[in-house]
Amino acid sequence: MSIEKVRAYLAERGAADRIREFPVSSATVELAAAALSCAPERIAKTLSFGLPDGVILVVAAGDAKVDNRKYRDRFGAKARMLPHEEVAAAVGHAVGGVCPFAVAEGVRVYLDESLRRFPTVFPACGSANSAIEVTVPELEALVERYEWVDVCKLPTVE
Repeated sequence: MSIEKVRAYLAERGAADRIREFPVSSATVELAAAALSCAPERIAKTLSFGLPDGVILVVAAGDAKVDNRKYRDRFGAKARMLPHEEVAAAVGHAVGGVCPFAVAEGVRVYLDESLRRFPTVFPACGSANSAIEVTVPELEALVERYEWVDVCKLPTVE
């Protein structure tokens, strides 16, 4: 099970005891925010994309949306999310529990600048009812290999 893989991964890094599991789903930004009683933008959603040379994950704030021009400029291709039925095999976690921890070999992880606005964020932990609260420096320490990118846009305030 994916959460057990993440639990073992985080245990090696001294953080497994911080995983929170819920009796309700946290599979979407809105559901996770409700389960955690936090603002939706503090959910660190992990989006799965296919590129010609492999699969990437972009971890972004819950209120951020991928900016197609920024994405194309950075990755040289149009933003194409993986089909739901391909995510688990390609990434190592099913939709709703995708996270940047214990991912499949060859999957590249990118942390979006939208996360830096918050003292802590909440990525999933491999299941549709789990999360962990981490600071951005902790997230950097817990993710095996990552790069920072700026490929998202934030909602405009009117």
